[in-house]
This record gives sequence, structure tokens and C-alpha cells, in this order.
Amino acid sequence: MTETPYEADRLRELTQPTPDHLSHLHDQLASRAEADDVLDVAYATADSPLGTLLVAATPAGLVRIAFEVQGFDDVLTTLSERISPRILEAPARLDDTRRELDEYFAGRRTDFDLPLDRALSRGFRRQVHEHLPHIAYGATQTYADVAREVGSPRAVRAVGTACAVNPLPIVVPCHRVLRSDGSTGGYAGGPEAKSRLLQLERAHAVTDRR
Repeated sequence: MTETPYEADRLRELTQPTPDHLSHLHDQLASRAEADDVLDVAYATADSPLGTLLVAATPAGLVRIAFEVQGFDDVLTTLSERISPRILEAPARLDDTRRELDEYFAGRRTDFDLPLDRALSRGFRRQVHEHLPHIAYGATQTYADVAREVGSPRAVRAVGTACAVNPLPIVVPCHRVLRSDGSTGGYAGGPEAKSRLLQLERAHAVTDRR
């Protein structure tokens, strides 16, 4: 049987899909998974002055932000092990997150209104993570200050560890915690990223007071 031109085009499309075709199929898959309530973790990437960020959310809220230096493949593997293997790149669920991050980096936002899923924070670390948003935009505390304010004044080192493993950097602002001598200390995105966040907030906090 002789193929019609339409059938030939369809056969070529199915056997040699273009990037646009694959992207369209992926979008359909993501939409269907969301509609059928089988998508436990949606993720996307977001451009920022600190480089590309990975952002991920469950139906409960934002669950993870990661810097490129942390290895996105490793982060996704951890999410699939600790949250759910039903994980898919589905940017629509992260639209609000990416918009608020854009506003923050542009200096138009000083805090975030996003629902958070704290499934990756447990015990004392969660206490620390819940305290961090109480440090005002443009201000800082020391690790010792945070330890005292969460009711464990001797747990300075544990506070440092909690900040280091914060699953939601930037939105949960562990970058506002410094060493007692005023130096920045470590940061998941690297010390330069931490310094740039502090500079951004100080610059816009000053502007807001004028």
C-alpha cells in the first residue's frame, strides 16, 4: 500500500521526533501527571545572579532549592529517595517560586510568601530552620545568637550544621547567619554566593530606609 504524504510525515515524526515534539510530549506528560494526582515532586530550574538554581515542590509546598555546585542529579536522586520516586520536571508548579525569586534578586521582595514543605527538616535542625526567617532582611545573627534564641545556647556547632544542610536556602535565609568574628562561614552555594546575598540585602535595606 502506498503511503500518503500525511502518513509519511506522521511516521517520520514518530520515528524521528524533533526537540519541539519531545518537549510537547513532556509537557503533556507533566500536565497529565498533575491532573491525575500522581506527581509527588515537581521540579524546574531558575536563572539567578548566583547561577542556575534547582527548585522543587510537593503538593504541600516548596521542598528544595539547590545550587548548581551541589549537583542537580545528586539532589534529584536524594529527593526521589527521601520524598518520592514520582518526580518529574514540571515547571508550572514552580511558577510562583520563580517569580518571587526574580523579585527578591531584583530587590523588590524582602521575604517570601510561598508555602513550604519542611519534610527534609527534622528535630533540632528544623527548629533552626524555622527560626531563620525571623532574622530581618538586611540583618544578621551569629551562630551563637541563633543557638541561644532556639533555646540551646551550647549548640553553636549544631546550628552551623543545620545551616549547612538547609534544604531551602535563600527562602529560608541561612545566609544571614555569620561566625562570631563577623566572617561569613560556609554556605551551600559557596562563600561568594553568601557574600553576594548579604550585599544585595544590605544595599536594598539601605535604599528602603531612605
